[in-house]
Amino acid sequence: MMTTPGDQNQLSAENSDEFQESNLADTDPEERMDEVQQEAVKDGDLKEAEEPSLESQLADAQPQLLLGQADLENYRKRSQRDLAEQLRYAALPLARDLLDVTDNLQRAIEAAVEAGESEQLVNGVQMVVEQLGMILSQYDCLLIDAEGQKFDPNLHEAIGQVPSEDHAPGTIIQVTQAGYRMHERVVRPSQVLVAATTGEAAVEEITEKGEEEELTE
Repeated sequence: MMTTPGDQNQLSAENSDEFQESNLADTDPEERMDEVQQEAVKDGDLKEAEEPSLESQLADAQPQLLLGQADLENYRKRSQRDLAEQLRYAALPLARDLLDVTDNLQRAIEAAVEAGESEQLVNGVQMVVEQLGMILSQYDCLLIDAEGQKFDPNLHEAIGQVPSEDHAPGTIIQVTQAGYRMHERVVRPSQVLVAATTGEAAVEEITEKGEEEELTE
């Protein structure tokens, strides 16, 4: 009987399957187990080669940990400084309001003196003003020394110029309103009159000169 090419292919496939089955049947089960284990070991080696070791992961994480600790420490110190700054100047708004009260009492004293009021009344109000000054000093709110000093735009506010041959230009010759400072901050500047000769530049130029000197220093 003649066979077609399709029949030959079918027979070849059947013979191949039978050959593989015979080879598997002839192979020792222990040998097949060893082959499986070897393949598993190879796969494990490949995975270990792909994944970094625990030591390398720890080494990589160490700089990041140190950086995080440094950032946390800087944040803690910065928070402490901010809190200390807030506590240091916590009384500044209250001091500014008390200065307005002090000014009004001082004006009342001047008006009482001009009106010829009793000396006891004037002295009583003066004692209140002094007491307020003592309270302000307890919170380091201190008077700015201005009269006779050189004009400083950081501490003084010039409200006018007065021609004077007895004082150098830029010297404060009169304080119209006392200024105060608390630690390094100005609660309010001193309002002053500045000496100037005839033809002297305006107060704005004096202010600019003071600022230029500060930059130079």
